[in-house]
Amino acid sequence: MATFFFYFFSLLTIVSALFVVFNRDTVNSAMCMIVAFAGVAALFVLLNAYFLAALQVVVYAGAVMVLFLFIIMLLDTGERHRPLVHGFNLLLGLVSATLLVCGALWLAGQFPVTVTPPPAPMMPPANNPLAYATSAKAFGIGLFSRYMLPFEVTGFLLLIAMVGIIVLSKRLPPPPASPPSR
Repeated sequence: MATFFFYFFSLLTIVSALFVVFNRDTVNSAMCMIVAFAGVAALFVLLNAYFLAALQVVVYAGAVMVLFLFIIMLLDTGERHRPLVHGFNLLLGLVSATLLVCGALWLAGQFPVTVTPPPAPMMPPANNPLAYATSAKAFGIGLFSRYMLPFEVTGFLLLIAMVGIIVLSKRLPPPPASPPSR
């Protein structure tokens, strides 16, 4: 049953990623990206990486995509007529993708996979107890104690970037027409 879900969510992720690339409408493309992020989160669940799955949904599918959709709608891309991919460009893209896949498969065949056991766990250094922290609680304690200032500075920089995007994308009204001179 897990194999079926793996193939299902892998196919869902790949198809929605292709729709992101080939969709002409930017809002629909962003929605397909949300589906791709949800598919990746489902694959994390299948790998028993529940924390990564939750982060994938909250951070990427939630916060980042809301920001993307906000910017897309703020810029008002509208429906612009652009030419579809021409035959030569499509042929060039297919040849490039085929060569890339063949090269990757050839490289994968050249280097055999060897499995080595993980090294024995080491004790963290006394001066940095978070060096080998593996739990979300230890990560959170470190983030909100030792690394609080960089965390707040990053949030402040993101706020400045958001305000800058809003200011730069604001449309100014056209200047009033000057009265004709006599």
